[in-house]
Amino acid sequence: MCYNICGDIMEPLAIQMRPKSLDDVLGQKHLIGNNKILSNLRNNGKLFSMILYGQPGIGKTSIALAIVSDLKLQYRMLNATINNKKDFDIVIEEAKMYDGLVIIMDEIHRLNKDKQDVLLPYLENGLITLIGMTTSNPYHSINPAIRSRCQMFELKTLNTSDVIEGLKRSTKLLDGIQIDDKSIEYIAKLSSGDMRFAYNLLEISYYSTNNKKVTLDIIKKINNKPNYFHDKNGDGYYEAISAFQKSIRGSDVDAALHYLARLIEADDLDIIYRRMSVIAYEDIGLANPMMGVKVDAAINACERLGLPEARIILANIVIELALSPKSNSAYLALDKALNDIKTKDVGRVPLHLNNHSDKYKYPHDYPNHIVKQQYLPDKLKGTRYYNPQNNKYENNLKKINDKIKEIID
Repeated sequence: MCYNICGDIMEPLAIQMRPKSLDDVLGQKHLIGNNKILSNLRNNGKLFSMILYGQPGIGKTSIALAIVSDLKLQYRMLNATINNKKDFDIVIEEAKMYDGLVIIMDEIHRLNKDKQDVLLPYLENGLITLIGMTTSNPYHSINPAIRSRCQMFELKTLNTSDVIEGLKRSTKLLDGIQIDDKSIEYIAKLSSGDMRFAYNLLEISYYSTNNKKVTLDIIKKINNKPNYFHDKNGDGYYEAISAFQKSIRGSDVDAALHYLARLIEADDLDIIYRRMSVIAYEDIGLANPMMGVKVDAAINACERLGLPEARIILANIVIELALSPKSNSAYLALDKALNDIKTKDVGRVPLHLNNHSDKYKYPHDYPNHIVKQQYLPDKLKGTRYYNPQNNKYENNLKKINDKIKEIID
C-alpha cells in the first residue's frame, strides 16, 4: 500500500488499472474477444464456476472482477489461506440473502477440507458460483471434489506488446509524467509478462523523481534484474527445473544453459547440484560413467568458490552433460527388477547361494572368476533386465556380458 503526501492511503497503480470490463483486459486473446469463450459467456449472460490459473500478474483477478462487473453480479472476495471458516460461513449466509453469489477466491489450491466442506453443497446446488485463482497447476494441486465442479482456464503470459500497452494506458493516471518509449519498453522487458510488476516499477520510478521525468537511468537504479517467476512453492519454479533436465537429456546445450541461468538467477545452487547429479546417472549413465565423478568434482569446486565464480564451473559441466552420449539402461534395468518383485511370485533364492550351502561354487577358484552356476531364482531363470544401449562404453559391456552369460547359463 502507498500513501500520498498527507499520509492518506492511496490505491497502488496496479489496482487503479484493473479493467472494468472484459473488453479492457490485456492479452488472453484465446479466451477474450470476438466469439471467444469468456466473452461469449458474458454476452449470453451466463457464468459457471471456473478456475483461472497461470503465472502472477497476468490478469486472473482482473478477469474475475471484469466478468462480475459486466454481468452486474453480487460477489465477495476470499483468500483460501487468509480467510477462516467463519468468513466462509458469513459469505454463505449472504448468498442465501441474495439468492446467489459469486465468490472470487485467491490461492484456491490452499483450500483446506473444513472450508471445502462449507462450499461444496452450495456449489452443487448453484447458490455459489466460484471463480478460483491460482499460480499452481489445478490438475495437480486442487482437490478433485472442487475441480470436478469447475471449468479450468489457463491464462497465458503477457507478451511485451501487451505490457507496453498497459503501461501507456497507466501514464494517464500519473499526473505530468514524462517518459519515452525506450523506457517503457525497458520496463516491459524487465517484467517478463508480469503486468503488476510493470505497473509497480513504473509507479515507484515516477515517485522517485523530483521532476516527474522517468528515465532509463532512474529505472535501472531501482531495478535492473528481470522478473522471472521462481516462486519455490509454485509451478514456474518446477517448470524451470524440469526444463533444465529435459534440455540436457535432449542434448540442446543452448537451452540447458538458458535454464541454468534461470536457476542461478533464482539463487538456488542446491537444486542445480541435485539435478546435475541425477542427470549424470539417470540420463547419461553407462554411456559415460565418468560424468558422475566429474559432476561431484564440479559441485565441490562450486562450493569452495561460491557465486559469481561458480557460474563458470557450472557452465563447463552443463555443456559437457548436454553434449555427452546418453543412456538410461541402468535405471530401466533396475525398474524392471523392482516391478517383478512387486508384481510376481519371484520364488526363493537358489539353495546353493545360501550362506550354509556346501554346493556353492566360489568364482575365485575358477578361470577368469566365472563359473557355470545359477544365480537367479528358478522362477526368473533366463530373465534379462539389463539391455545395453548402443554407445562406445556399453558396447564393450555387452561383449563382456554376452561371454559371461554363455558360461554361467
